[in-house]
Amino acid sequence: MSHNRKSLKSFFSKKNILIACILLFLGVIGIIFYCNQTIKNATRNKMYDEVAEIPYGQTALLLGTSPKLKSGNDNLYFIYRIEAAAQLYKAGKIKYIIISGDNKKRNYNEPEAMKEALIQQSVPENIIYLDYAGFRTLDSVVRAKEIFGQDSITVISQQFHNERAIYLAQKYGLHAIGYNVQDVSKYYGLKTQLREYLARVKMFIDIIMNKQPHFLGEKIELK
Repeated sequence: MSHNRKSLKSFFSKKNILIACILLFLGVIGIIFYCNQTIKNATRNKMYDEVAEIPYGQTALLLGTSPKLKSGNDNLYFIYRIEAAAQLYKAGKIKYIIISGDNKKRNYNEPEAMKEALIQQSVPENIIYLDYAGFRTLDSVVRAKEIFGQDSITVISQQFHNERAIYLAQKYGLHAIGYNVQDVSKYYGLKTQLREYLARVKMFIDIIMNKQPHFLGEKIELK
């Protein structure tokens, strides 16, 4: 009888753990779904796919990425963002471009790499401004306001990135629209797409905590 009681107790204990794990898993999925849909719904009418359709905005915020993948191959995210920024400028849709990216290491400089690529696309150097402290999308967006003095921006990146950047801009007091850059294939960008779901959850935590950029500093005037 004692052995049976122990067996039953062990069975129900394992069952409770299993139920708890299932509920936790469903809870996490629910949170991810809520964050994703909230962002999509809030930014749905603030993005454009065609150069001809996007309204004029004085300042573009070009979100940084590396020109090369870890494999050494060219990064399509980089290539497509550069092409899009050049197209917007040449079409007279923007006047200035802030390139905001990561420069934590001496041998890794997203803003400089993107600047050189834009110049090769015949974009004038004097309309390009570099933000070396765009370590995260939040930093890039908030610094566009606090350091570069902008209250309105045109974000240039792939749609999934634009959605998050525009949502952040709204929460931190900026008016923002986005130009959706050509996206990569689902297979090519699978890791990035999966990471994006977690980034959206983290973004809501940052907003709740009123997270601020890692660095601010002296203001830079666009002229």
